[in-house]
Parts: sequence; C-alpha cells; structure tokens
Amino acid sequence: MPRVTHCTEDEEWGRVGSKKRVFVAPSLTQGGGEASSDAVLERVENVHWKIQVNDFKAWMLGFTHFVGDWDTTEVAPDQIRIDYTYTLHAGAPWLLPAQWLFARLFWPVYMRRVLENVRKMAEGDEPYRHA
Repeated sequence: MPRVTHCTEDEEWGRVGSKKRVFVAPSLTQGGGEASSDAVLERVENVHWKIQVNDFKAWMLGFTHFVGDWDTTEVAPDQIRIDYTYTLHAGAPWLLPAQWLFARLFWPVYMRRVLENVRKMAEGDEPYRHA
C-alpha cells in the first residue's frame, strides 16, 4: 500500500456523513495521486468511530470497500487502548485466494504501521483537525 500524502475536501471530517479524498505517493502498485475516499459512518466521541474506505482509483484485488471500526478505552490517565478492526469487502470470488493472503499477511502489517503513526502523532503533539 502506498504512503498517504494528504487529503482534500476534509473540512467536515469527523462528523457522521462527512467524506474526504485520500491521495498517495507513487508505489509499485499505484502511480500516485488520488487513491480513494473515506467516509465517517458512525461516531461516539472518545468511544467509537466507524469509517468506510471506497471509490478506489486503482485496482484493489477485487475489493469493493473496507469498513474500519475504532474502539477506544482509557486504561490509565493519558493512556488509551485502541482496538482497530477492518472488514474487507470483495466482489470477485475467483480472487479469494489472493484476497485471503492480502487480508492475512499484508493488511495486519500495514495497519500496525498506521497505528504506530497515530501513536507518534499523539505523543508528539502533532497538530490535527477534528470536529
């Protein structure tokens, strides 16, 4: 998966029903530029977020969309546990072996990197926008 470089049309991001366009750097699988759209489906502040990633601009092994759930639990002052799960939806059953490998081997590694980036931003007082 290519590295996300920036998002646009994200002024309302964080509100249920809001969307943003996601752009990525060039990689082996994509030439860079717009990659997908993200939408907030549900949000309970400091408890739960549900987002959907879709409108892929490059072929994604027959996947049609991903639905991500973030559940947060305060385990101590200034310490939050994030349980992050994704459901990957596919529309090409003949690609099931490749999709299974992607979901079991590649996706967990990618999501660990995402969470590590979130941790670094939180600990580094990285500016971010939220509603």
